[in-house]
Amino acid sequence: MFGRERVEYKTPEQVRVMRRAGLVVARALEAVREHVAPGVTTADLDAVAARVIADAGATPSFLGYHGYPATLCVSVNDEVVHGIPGPRVLQAGDVVSVDCGAVVDGWHGDSAVTVVLDGADPVDHELARTTERAMWAGIAALAGAERLGAVGEAVEDVVDAAAAEGLNGGRRFGVVEEYVGHGIGTAMHQPPDVLNYRTRDRGLRVRPGLCVAIEPMVVRGERFTQVLDDDWTVVTVDGSRASHWEHTVAVGEHGIWVLTAPDGGAAALAAHGVEVAPLD
Repeated sequence: MFGRERVEYKTPEQVRVMRRAGLVVARALEAVREHVAPGVTTADLDAVAARVIADAGATPSFLGYHGYPATLCVSVNDEVVHGIPGPRVLQAGDVVSVDCGAVVDGWHGDSAVTVVLDGADPVDHELARTTERAMWAGIAALAGAERLGAVGEAVEDVVDAAAAEGLNGGRRFGVVEEYVGHGIGTAMHQPPDVLNYRTRDRGLRVRPGLCVAIEPMVVRGERFTQVLDDDWTVVTVDGSRASHWEHTVAVGEHGIWVLTAPDGGAAALAAHGVEVAPLD
């Protein structure tokens, strides 16, 4: 099950269990999205996800992870990732990134979405759309990749194109480099790292059984981040707003399947000319 780099390659049966975890995450995030609104607290959103996961007979991936105290990460505005749910009340115009993980029979699923509340600057909407497009471009690249580095190249291409299209006033959005995607399976975070930017290293060879979480984090300003005193919440140094999107993806013998998308990613990947390979 493990390769030279201690990467956990999954059997088709194990991927099917991960799919069950992925669908729990998808349902939890959909329920949370329906509740994101001005006047709602981030703790309220956490409670929604906790109920969905419990009702499915699953357990949260995040709760208790290295002492993390909640089911979700809810990151608002300049918070990039790992925002701890609490009494913060959402306001009109907020940018809200929600990250969720669940475990079924010892196997994990992990996904994130960004919701932009009405009243936000139009550039905030473009930031979220660009980040989502970058995620899907990275997933599409994985479908035909020989090496994992193709994911980061595709993500960066989308971010660069946004600047060329004038979506940020002609200024490039920043791609966060300190936090990246990852392998996933019997643990939430495993090798290999999945970068969201180009490097000279082409990365791991892609082969069936590889399961990864692809998760670009993109900001309106500079890419640099810092961690707050709670030792969890990551914010932009310059105070610029951030967006985070993520899906868990499995590579099979005949193609990829997005484990945390209800349709396996079929609709979004069709726009990239990619056909998904269902598990059954």
